[in-house]
Amino acid sequence: MNRPVVLVTGADLAKEATEVLNEFEIIYTGKAPQPENVLALCQLHNPIAIILRYGGISAEMMDAAPNLRVISKHGSGTDSIDKLGAKERGIEVKAAIGANAAAVAEHALALMLACAKSTIHLNERMHAGYWDKSTFKTLELNGKTVGIIGLGAIGQRFAKMCDAMEMKVIGFDPFANNIAAYIAPVDLDTIWKDADVISFHCPLTSENSQMLNAKTLALCKPGVIIVNTARGGLIDELALLDAIAQGRVAMAALDSFATEPMTVPHPFQDNPKIILSPHIGGVSSAAYINMGVGAASNILSTLSAKN
Repeated sequence: MNRPVVLVTGADLAKEATEVLNEFEIIYTGKAPQPENVLALCQLHNPIAIILRYGGISAEMMDAAPNLRVISKHGSGTDSIDKLGAKERGIEVKAAIGANAAAVAEHALALMLACAKSTIHLNERMHAGYWDKSTFKTLELNGKTVGIIGLGAIGQRFAKMCDAMEMKVIGFDPFANNIAAYIAPVDLDTIWKDADVISFHCPLTSENSQMLNAKTLALCKPGVIIVNTARGGLIDELALLDAIAQGRVAMAALDSFATEPMTVPHPFQDNPKIILSPHIGGVSSAAYINMGVGAASNILSTLSAKN
């Protein structure tokens, strides 16, 4: 008897996740799935569920799998899924909320510190034989204001770290509940005007696309640090480059980009005021297991509820 199929847009899942799905046949697309390949596998296997690791899921893919009942994100961001198309077809969209919160918050902290403490620049100088102790000063974050956009599991975890460093924490999130007492809720204009560091931790929507743009950057404090471990589409990349060139932005540390993988050559390359990482904030050994188990568990709970 054929088992129902779960299609994974990636090359693997954590062993703990595959054990949750032991009643299903798991089909993998490979580590760099192209839309045409995902579409073909949907047509061939007619999966009952899809675990989205890489790439996106379109309405065309959904139509190619008439048995599809749930799309489960291996992580928290669902902007690469046609959610309206899924709703129209009665397909549930689920995310493993909070599964990678620790990993992403830690990465955001590392990027913020790398900017403030010039760790990459100083490391390169040391390897080149220089000793800049008498001529270089870093930025002390104690007492500085961090503005956090998005106060979900990741944003609030990052906020707790910043509070422990005795930073003033302000945050914007019109949908957040149970905001910690050390976070001062403010509007976006206050974030732009008051923050010494701005860190993004919100999903990408049609309403907030390129929310950091020439207009909002002009409101920011001179010398602001920008950290983005959320979605690249939140930032107008050309406007950010211009603000860095003008000195409005002192440093930017980016883990996500408008186009991924980041196009090469890219104007961010070889810019010493921009620190880059390949959307790896949520990729830790623990998060890999947590996201896989979360995605698998969401499939089981959704299918159970539909039966």
